[in-house]
Amino acid sequence: MAADYYDILGLSKSASADEIQKAYRKLARKFHPDMNPDDKSAKENFQKVQQAYDTLGTPEKRKLYDQLGPQYEQMGAGGPGGPGAGPGGFRWGPGGGPGAGGVPPDVDLSDILGRMFGGGAPGAGAAGGFEFPFGGTEAPTTRGPNRRRGRARAAAPPSDTLREVTIPFTTAIQGGETSVVVRREDGEFGTLTVKIPPGVNDGAKLRLGGQGEAGPNGEPPGDLIVVIRIDSHPSFQRKGNDLVVRVPVSLSEAVLGAKIDVPTPRGTVALKVPPKTSSGKRLRVKGFGVQPKQGTPGDLFAEIQIVLPEPMDDDLLEAIRRQGEHAGADPRTDLRW
Repeated sequence: MAADYYDILGLSKSASADEIQKAYRKLARKFHPDMNPDDKSAKENFQKVQQAYDTLGTPEKRKLYDQLGPQYEQMGAGGPGGPGAGPGGFRWGPGGGPGAGGVPPDVDLSDILGRMFGGGAPGAGAAGGFEFPFGGTEAPTTRGPNRRRGRARAAAPPSDTLREVTIPFTTAIQGGETSVVVRREDGEFGTLTVKIPPGVNDGAKLRLGGQGEAGPNGEPPGDLIVVIRIDSHPSFQRKGNDLVVRVPVSLSEAVLGAKIDVPTPRGTVALKVPPKTSSGKRLRVKGFGVQPKQGTPGDLFAEIQIVLPEPMDDDLLEAIRRQGEHAGADPRTDLRW
């Protein structure tokens, strides 16, 4: 029995679209093959999460899934129907209505058929009460000299496939690769490698021509559109093409000055901390920020954060106490709402 998509994402059937997206992002990050290179089960779990989100994250697909369950994916794909079977294996009873083995009574047939054939609801005809258009050809609805023909309809263009992936902060800055799961024409899921350009922005869309999923009725694949989401970093933040890094320094380094090593996307740099540097002071390293594929690189700003020693001995505490008695201006003079 196929796993329930809501169970895969850890959600109830009443989950909102925002809850579905948050659950997907969390699980996709957890099981992404790039994050779990030594876990062979991660790829399989990642594919399940992607498949669940592909359905529940699309309102039209979710509606059909809620009504029909996983069988909704078989619509328009052909299947055993026997005499009187309609497209996708559905059976029609007398007069065009659903037969005993057909569609549940609470399903909007016009909505389903419209989505299956790329247009509105089918018009009335002689074959079982419905007249189905087949691509751009004319389908006869009656036999004889006065037969009627359906209206020719142009084939719909291939539909694009939308995927959202979360990449590490470092990959967004330096470029690299990520993996995207896509259903192939044979119905199986495959992993596609997508190149990430350096300096890509959160929310950027990468288009891969012809790499999307095939249509339900055998239409050729459209484009794959990958929406980039960037994970946070514990120490770095991005401001346009500039980077801000929080750099811890000891009390003695801040007071007396020091030369310290700071990691950057372009390697480690030696940063000079001037004597008497306060917490929050930003030291600029020109040209060591984000280097986009085109354009001028940004700068790196090292934000100093003083870390007090643990434990403090009595002599140090006494020295700090004496300094406080002779302190100058109030350090919070400019602090206001």
